[in-house]
Amino acid sequence: MAGPTRDHSAGGQPDLPRHTRTNLLRFITCGSVDDGKSTLIGRLLYDCKLLFEDQLASLETDSRRFGTTGAGQLDLALLVDGLAAEREQGITIDVAYRFFATGRRRFIVADTPGHEQYTRNMVTGASTAQAAVLLVDARKGLLTQTRRHSHIVSLLGVRHVVLAVNKMDAIGWDRAVFERITAAYRAFARELGLEHVTCIPLSALTGDNVTSASPAMAWYDGPSLLQYLETVEIAFPARSSAFRMPVQWVNRPHQDFRGFAGTVASGCVQVGDPVAVLPGGRTTRIEQIVTMDGVLEVANAGDAVTLVLSDDLDVSRGDVIASADDRPEVCDQFLAHVVWMGEQPLLPGRPYLLRLGTASVGAQVTELKYAVNVSTQERVAAKCLARNEVGVCNLATDQPIALEPYRTNQAMGSFILIDRMSNATVGCGMIEFALRRASNVHRQKMTVNKAARAAASGQKPCVLWFTGLSGAGKSTIADLVEQELHRRGCRTMSLDGDNVRNGLNKDLGFTDVDRVENVRRVAEVARLMVEAGLIVLVSLISPFRSERLMARSLVEEDEFLEIFVDAPLAICEARDPKGLYRKTRAGLIPNFTGIGSPYEPPEHPDLVLASGTEEPERLTSHVIQALASRGIIP
Repeated sequence: MAGPTRDHSAGGQPDLPRHTRTNLLRFITCGSVDDGKSTLIGRLLYDCKLLFEDQLASLETDSRRFGTTGAGQLDLALLVDGLAAEREQGITIDVAYRFFATGRRRFIVADTPGHEQYTRNMVTGASTAQAAVLLVDARKGLLTQTRRHSHIVSLLGVRHVVLAVNKMDAIGWDRAVFERITAAYRAFARELGLEHVTCIPLSALTGDNVTSASPAMAWYDGPSLLQYLETVEIAFPARSSAFRMPVQWVNRPHQDFRGFAGTVASGCVQVGDPVAVLPGGRTTRIEQIVTMDGVLEVANAGDAVTLVLSDDLDVSRGDVIASADDRPEVCDQFLAHVVWMGEQPLLPGRPYLLRLGTASVGAQVTELKYAVNVSTQERVAAKCLARNEVGVCNLATDQPIALEPYRTNQAMGSFILIDRMSNATVGCGMIEFALRRASNVHRQKMTVNKAARAAASGQKPCVLWFTGLSGAGKSTIADLVEQELHRRGCRTMSLDGDNVRNGLNKDLGFTDVDRVENVRRVAEVARLMVEAGLIVLVSLISPFRSERLMARSLVEEDEFLEIFVDAPLAICEARDPKGLYRKTRAGLIPNFTGIGSPYEPPEHPDLVLASGTEEPERLTSHVIQALASRGIIP
């Protein structure tokens, strides 16, 4: 590869050894589509002489093929838009990271997508940024995506924002337009609590005010963008803050050594310091700090180390080793801002996986308090969050975790939500505070337990979860199975979908949110009945796999049978025992499963009953045989 070219713009190539001695600034470029983010980064790289000759040659070729700046001109955006789809569409899709440096500072810039569809990628880029360059097209002014990105930047704790009013050349360098845009943005930024806002008029296409002052805008006496980036003072986390280290893995190369590896998230720790292991809370001292380069006396934030403890404690991945005198909170409920990124909406009550640091636990949104209108900052009542929406929620985890407010400790206060079925990241959140709920409530150990109740009944308690479309025959088969179990002397209880909606769930409708809550309540009741030693027969459409997985997770693995009553939609509609399909086709019932609302068939059911081709009595015998083969009944 040829060395950096030196004849395409003013300025000199920085001395590399000097780079290593300057501090590092991480920043993002964000804003709406076509505001010029990629062009701006390309201009910075070009004007700072950080392009190699082969890169320039490739840029010239790509500009002729994909360029949008006119014949004979370099399209600097192509330096960053690396994906073929980005070049063909002229938009940024993925987050592109670039390193560059000047004589005064090193930089890592994340070029984030402006399209609303890729807001989740913008969140990824902003999560590690210390400053944000928010571009606005001078011809368009502030847009919804401008406000959305600003809101996300404020949530993620980025306090230094540059409002780069781009394409000033397209409006004749009009000062009045610039001042009108900046006045509107400063008023909006105050509502978000963004205190450090610098407004710069520029043209990424021509380079005006990007790396040096623009003669075309003599009325502007502030810094160029590069001058700002080189001099902005970023407050780094104080090393005196409390020590926290999430445990990544247990390091045990042989029987004589056992340490706990991770990266120090905040504070510092030294040999002999008292520490606590959370969430358990047991205390000990640091006996040794080991690294690849040898033994240390002190480890600071950002250091990857292995800690050896004085006492032999039970520590595993996901635990947090923290200062014994200043510990993070341990709880299983908290309030958080959530940015939703999933294709399917966030539904309160639906089970997700929550990952905070190295800990991974089950979680659900127990209450969506409100959504936020990113344009007006208005709090809006909502039952769910759609993709790219922001809301404030109460969340509950299935076990206590160590956490802190995001504003206090970003590493201990940020989390992601993962779909349990697809393993896709569907949301990210910033914790506001722990919820101290029912701290005087503890699980009471009872003398007569599930095993004793099951032994008295002479059966193994379990849940038989019949799922399928309306009209598939779930209730009919479940009733026949219960009759046969009763004849054999088994103790049973039936939870039929229609019956529970006449009592326990009479307050619920048929939206996706209500369906999730319907299944959750039935699953909790079924769990209690298993504790009572009963065989519980649940006949419920339960259209979503995630809720059926949640119901299974409430009991032991061998106490749950998912039984798919499989009948094609056409057969169910022909049967139509309740006349529901007829009403749905007439437009009288919205959100009906299989027509207006989806049904997700089980991927790996414990038993499949072909109710479209076999008689209910024959299907009943299949269920009884399955129960006998599993030892649930004699």
